[in-house]
Amino acid sequence: MWVAWSDLARMKIPNKAVLALLAVFAVVGVLTLPLEVYAWRYAHFAIVLAVGFLMTITGVVGAGDAKFAAAMAPFVAAIDSTAVAAIFAVTTILAFILHRLARVSPLRKLAPNWESWERTRDFPMGLPLAVTLIIYLARAAFI
Repeated sequence: MWVAWSDLARMKIPNKAVLALLAVFAVVGVLTLPLEVYAWRYAHFAIVLAVGFLMTITGVVGAGDAKFAAAMAPFVAAIDSTAVAAIFAVTTILAFILHRLARVSPLRKLAPNWESWERTRDFPMGLPLAVTLIIYLARAAFI
């Protein structure tokens, strides 16, 4: 949620948050996954980072969004990528609608200085990215 909050407030995802998420995977992953699976999950990181880099240089996504998506990737099993894409699609649509509604409602007074309120062409994708990871991990824990 640190990423979501930071992106809403400053339209930036801190590198510390990205590195912290990778550190969590480095520790938790090695303790909970078979070694071969754990090692292959770093390929997920590299692939998403490369795609994110291409999307960043073409102006499709911000650099912080790309880095955070790459840091999320090792947590996701390849077999679950379709489910994660579906979760991300739903959370993105809902986050966009709710953010835009909150921006023009009295709720805006709760965080009057958020940068995301002022940006008309940009959207804080850290919010749906973070919510996607939370939902995916919660779903995986209970299935």
